[in-house]
Amino acid sequence: MQNGDVMISSKDKILLDKDDNTSYILQICHCYYDPFLDCARQFSAIFKGTKYRVITVFMTGEPDEAVATAADSDEVIFLGHSSKRLRGLKLQVIREIRQIAKRYPFEFCIAHRAKSAYVGLLATDLPIYSVRHSFGDFDRSSRRWMINLFRNRVTILAVSNAVRDEIRVHLPQWPTEQIVTFYNHLDVEKVRSQLLSRTQSREALQLPENAWIVGSVGRLHPDKDPITLIRGFALARERLPKQSLLVMIGTGRLENELKILTHSLGIETNVVFLGKVPLARQYFNAFDCFVLASDHEPFGMVLLEAMAANLPIISSDCGGAPEVVGQSGLLFELGNSDELADAIVELANGENEPESLLQKRLENYFSDESAKRTFFSQILKSDSPELLK
Repeated sequence: MQNGDVMISSKDKILLDKDDNTSYILQICHCYYDPFLDCARQFSAIFKGTKYRVITVFMTGEPDEAVATAADSDEVIFLGHSSKRLRGLKLQVIREIRQIAKRYPFEFCIAHRAKSAYVGLLATDLPIYSVRHSFGDFDRSSRRWMINLFRNRVTILAVSNAVRDEIRVHLPQWPTEQIVTFYNHLDVEKVRSQLLSRTQSREALQLPENAWIVGSVGRLHPDKDPITLIRGFALARERLPKQSLLVMIGTGRLENELKILTHSLGIETNVVFLGKVPLARQYFNAFDCFVLASDHEPFGMVLLEAMAANLPIISSDCGGAPEVVGQSGLLFELGNSDELADAIVELANGENEPESLLQKRLENYFSDESAKRTFFSQILKSDSPELLK
């Protein structure tokens, strides 16, 4: 425990005088709930094997050793605030971050979401890499005013070209090199190592071994457009193998409405609602293909998890998802259940075999290794050997 209510957890205690060549990065996260714990891990992974040490601060959430381990940073600090306390001026949090900044010779700050960027800008004089994970971040005039006030210190990293382009519209005076795309990424080998076999996955989820299964993972919410997914599956049903299922992992306010819809379409026995499944990605081998029907998904992290499982992918054609899938999957027009049905049938009939292309795309653009190369060469503008240990 240091600085009153600041809880510190670390894998290896850092000694500032141990190595004069060491540089420090401050990473600020609003919380450690999905998906932001993995976002913290992603940036920690970029600096493994370099001169940099990452100090990650979670502004909300109680101290948790499992979280500290999953963040995979050199040190993790839990401020332990509630989200309510972070409203308004956030003066207490700003003071705490300022004290942390005094303890380390930080070179720059990585801040996830608006509140973290706000705090980082007011608490330090560091260059800020402001990571933006969603659409609409700069719809508010107050956010545009704030970020413009500190424009000389900020580089905005958008998780997709779609998010980047929306931000550029809101901040038209900014140079394009200050609003750039930096994709989410996976520890591909780790994700693959956690996958259960097809038989194990189906046994765990209580799914029939011989069924042909369309998989979907996401909230049962209008943003994910599960209605189009169900209608598309219903239209495809007669053209699919005899025992075909649509398996939906996730919960949400549309669940009852969707169950009524499956009944009205006569496919209630072919649609399985599994609810919330912890660590759902380890069961992806249970599926024969994966569908994301979302309405303007900023990126689509679940697509990377499906890629890691070698699943053929179908996605709606909007938001950041088409950038993830590229030419290696199938796209359908958002909300068009007929096009979705045709794509499902195409995969069921074996007319499309994108797995090798998906694997190459995953490794080249969305792996931890590719992210490290991109960050140093395109963001830091350096691939100098002295960055390595």
